[in-house]
Amino acid sequence: KEPSADMADGNWCLIESDPGVFSELAADLGVRGVQVEELFGIDAASLAEKEPVYGLIFLFKWDASLQTATCIQHDIEGLFFAKQVIQNACATQALLSVLLNVPGLELGPELAELKSFGTALPPDMRGLVLTNSEKLRAVHNSFARQETFEIVSEETEKDAFHFVAYVPFNGRLYELDGLQEGPIDHGRIEGSWLPLAAATLQTRIEKYAASEIRFNLLAITADRSPMLEARAAALHARLDTDAGDTAEDKMVVQQELAGIEDELRSIVDRKAQQKAENARRRFNYIPFFVEALRALASAGKLKAAVEGARAQAETRQAAKKSKKARQ
Repeated sequence: KEPSADMADGNWCLIESDPGVFSELAADLGVRGVQVEELFGIDAASLAEKEPVYGLIFLFKWDASLQTATCIQHDIEGLFFAKQVIQNACATQALLSVLLNVPGLELGPELAELKSFGTALPPDMRGLVLTNSEKLRAVHNSFARQETFEIVSEETEKDAFHFVAYVPFNGRLYELDGLQEGPIDHGRIEGSWLPLAAATLQTRIEKYAASEIRFNLLAITADRSPMLEARAAALHARLDTDAGDTAEDKMVVQQELAGIEDELRSIVDRKAQQKAENARRRFNYIPFFVEALRALASAGKLKAAVEGARAQAETRQAAKKSKKARQ
């Protein structure tokens, strides 16, 4: 989502809503002990599987007519809310809206200093503090796409998408949206905050037309690896000592240990895959494409390839316009 042009100057790239991207953003900012998970359902049971959940990041199509919630205009003591004062910064700002409101989280020196300095400031000044951080901008822009060519499109209107955060704080659920004047209070939390969050998100999604399915939900959770490693070590120690366990007891321990080790391997594999995907996001493929075009030209096949691609693009464009006309 791009705020108005009279906001502070600066270049921040668009960020993909992907758990690997947000996990690396948090790690590169110095945060420890968290991971980001993508959620494919918003029911309370699906959310509970990821416990403990520190906060949610929701991506949706921006529609000004649907932004009707009442904002809290006064400062809420201890809640870090910052206005978005730069274009394209909403992804990192939503992530920070969660991270800076988790009690006891290891933020790292950069974010800890920004939070300490910004706490006494009003929301718009907090936004400027975040925007003017070279560290934040560098980490954010490390995911900028390598683009040399400008793609010309006949479309004059583009859908704008925006990230917001949902966090529990002092027994209430708050929505933190940098484009709003203040936090949005979604009510008192009874027990776990996730059922209220699920109901709030479901109500929000239902305001859109049934054909609108472009939503994405990420959960900021505790990194399970240290807990699982500690539990595995305890189980290994129990098996290595004579604790008076029966053969049946030992079988139960071994089964639990096997399940934990499987989960740990899955986490390692997922992190390795995310690291590889992020490397591909950052890689500049343009020289490869240029050489491929040169090879096609040398072989006398470039003209036919261009004409074929143009015909396919025109077919897709016609189908898209026809579908839009029927809606």
